[in-house]
This record gives sequence, structure tokens and C-alpha cells, in this order.
Amino acid sequence: MRKLLILIATIILSGCLGTPKSVQPVTDFNLDRYLGKWYEIARLDHSFERGLSQVTAEYSVRDDGGVSVLNRGFSASDSKWKEAVGKAYFVNSDSEGYLKVSFFGPFYGSYVIFELDHENYQYAFVSGPSLNYLWLLAREPSVEQEVIERFVEMSKARGFDTEGLIFTQQK
Repeated sequence: MRKLLILIATIILSGCLGTPKSVQPVTDFNLDRYLGKWYEIARLDHSFERGLSQVTAEYSVRDDGGVSVLNRGFSASDSKWKEAVGKAYFVNSDSEGYLKVSFFGPFYGSYVIFELDHENYQYAFVSGPSLNYLWLLAREPSVEQEVIERFVEMSKARGFDTEGLIFTQQK
């Protein structure tokens, strides 16, 4: 019975890792260039960001070699800022844009960068463990229309429901 419980716990705890079959993480990833503040340009809806505007994510190096994550957004219905603090670690190697991130104790979810402006690190297309999680992040509160079109095209080709995209209001 104990072995069965350990097996079930292992499956549950690792259930949010992995990538959608159609998504491959970028290679030649450079964490130092990725660190700092990113603005959410678009996302698929999910409960932990529902109703938020002015969403940002800030990444910095942790003492243990991982990445500190600070997600922030404004809730108009509550008239206040909401924050979530997490930690992330590379799944395979630090040159691949595939990390596991946790905001809730031992539970980790995938953070898969599947497209990146390798030249200037000005935008990133990010997936979670399934086709239900998708983000377009950028260094500035807005991006060129060509970047949005590329994001929608690449995401749709990978099976994401791009009709459900929410374009985040930024100031």
C-alpha cells in the first residue's frame, strides 16, 4: 500500500511537467539575457490571472541557482495589485528554454519558451504543460503587429485555441 501511495504522489506531483507534443523548447537559451521584467501582451484565460490587467513577470537569480519569479497584475474588481512569488529550475539544461516553476510548495508546472527573439530578447512565446496555457511576453508594454501575428500563427499551428486569446491591457 505504501508503494502505491508513493507512486500516486509521484504521478500527481510530476503531472504538470512535460510539454504539449507540438511544442519544442528553444535551444541556445541564455538565462542572463532573459532575466528582468517582462510584460504580458496576450494569454489564454485561466483562473489565476482572470480579470487582471497590467500583468508583468520579473525574473532574477536565486541563491540556489534557480530563478525567482514575481508575477504581478492589477485587479480592477478588487481595486488592488495581486502578486504571486515563485521559483523555477531548468528541467534539462540551462541552454534550453524549458523550466519547471512552482508557486505552491512542491507542485511544479512547465514553463516552455517555444519562440524567442534570440537577437535582442525582446519577446518570448511561452507554453505551459498543455495547450491550455499560452503567453506572449515582451520587454515593453506593447509589440509590433508583426510579432502578434507571428505569435498567433505559430500558436495556432501548434494546436492552441488562438480564438480564446486575451490581449492584456497595459499602461
